[in-house]
Amino acid sequence: MNEEDFVRGPKQRLGFAYRCVANIVRPILLLITRQKWAGEHRLPPVGGGVVVVANHISHLDPFTLAHFLWDNGRATRFLAKEGLFRIPVIGRIIASCGQIPVYRESRDAARAYRDAVKAVREGECVVIYPEGTISRDPHLWPMTGKTGAARVALETGCKVLPVAQWGVQSILPPYSKRLRLVPRKLVEVRMGEPVSLDDLRGRPVTTEIMREATDRIMAAITAELEIARGETAPQQRFNPRSAGVPALGDPSIDEPASGDAGAAEPEAGMPVPGDPTPDVRAEDDVRDEDAGSAEPRDTSSSESGEEAR
Repeated sequence: MNEEDFVRGPKQRLGFAYRCVANIVRPILLLITRQKWAGEHRLPPVGGGVVVVANHISHLDPFTLAHFLWDNGRATRFLAKEGLFRIPVIGRIIASCGQIPVYRESRDAARAYRDAVKAVREGECVVIYPEGTISRDPHLWPMTGKTGAARVALETGCKVLPVAQWGVQSILPPYSKRLRLVPRKLVEVRMGEPVSLDDLRGRPVTTEIMREATDRIMAAITAELEIARGETAPQQRFNPRSAGVPALGDPSIDEPASGDAGAAEPEAGMPVPGDPTPDVRAEDDVRDEDAGSAEPRDTSSSESGEEAR
């Protein structure tokens, strides 16, 4: 891949907090996981603005994804729930690490989208979970995606790199608080070829364009996950809304689909993870528990390189 394929920006500057947290968390991950990584050569060099999109299967996977990117030369900007930034000490750490706060259901709801676009244009690596939450699919296959990542990519002209993770759910299962540290688990992270969106750039932003771009993104993530799992994904992608699954909390618990929208998956303290057109926004206006989908809601206006480590 040529460097001109990526949005160019200034050399990345890391704060003390980011380096400090990374140097604390990384040794812990090396202790509890074995890494099998593939496709890391597809990452652009520092200064190449890019959106990384990934599946979401555990509260722990932002750490393993950040580890993959960090060890391959890229610090990352994840989107995180604004409430985390107000927690004493932890909030200051997250802010110092340069993470992007997501304000849901407020006049500041579109700020995360603008900040993500700005970060990419400045040459940053921005991570977005298109599903917007940990997968509700019974077998943890990627669900239908939201259009935030596609919006950022089409707005900036940057490349979108799909990532699939598998194995981290064996350490911390979805919605569980119980860590399973023994025996040491194999965690596979695969980065695929950039998602082809060139034919959609420069066209009017419509529901159809955003949905097509998002479907391509989810298909690319799923293809990498099929390789990691050695299985074939279901032909029909799981849709929480159609399945009547609650939008918040553990889907195994019967609860209303309203509440504190946008709770972030990225655990506080880790350098991690996250609508200009009303017609598109209306299609995806589902309250999520996570802030990683980069779905701004402006309420004021309505295989080489694979190795086992």
